[in-house]
Amino acid sequence: MTLEQSNLAAATKLYEVCGAGDWDTVATLVTEDFFVTEAPGLPFEGVFRGVDGFRALYAKVTGVMDVTGFDMQQMTAGGDWVVVLLDIVTRDADGSDLRIPLAEALQFRDGLCCQIKPYYFDQALPARAVAAKAAKV
Repeated sequence: MTLEQSNLAAATKLYEVCGAGDWDTVATLVTEDFFVTEAPGLPFEGVFRGVDGFRALYAKVTGVMDVTGFDMQQMTAGGDWVVVLLDIVTRDADGSDLRIPLAEALQFRDGLCCQIKPYYFDQALPARAVAAKAAKV
């Protein structure tokens, strides 16, 4: 198995167990110094370190937006990096689906994910999703 194939398999597993809320298994797939960096201006901006930080980020994203799913489009790999194209599916103010397209860059070291950098196509969409959920309350 090539480095890229190995990293693709590890990324696939990471998304599966994270989506299932299996944080114990997530801990076996990331490095001790793992972190996720969410860009400034996002409703959940910041650097989230370790499995606890990752779990807190996941809870924050799903807590401030009415997330109904994650629609994986495609993964590709080169060297130590895997790029995942996906949509976060949320509810808009009128109740219709609001799709938030993004690319997540995952870096791997020795078969484990050491960082994730999400890149949102339109940073206004997460804010819109947060406002839509807040309007329901």
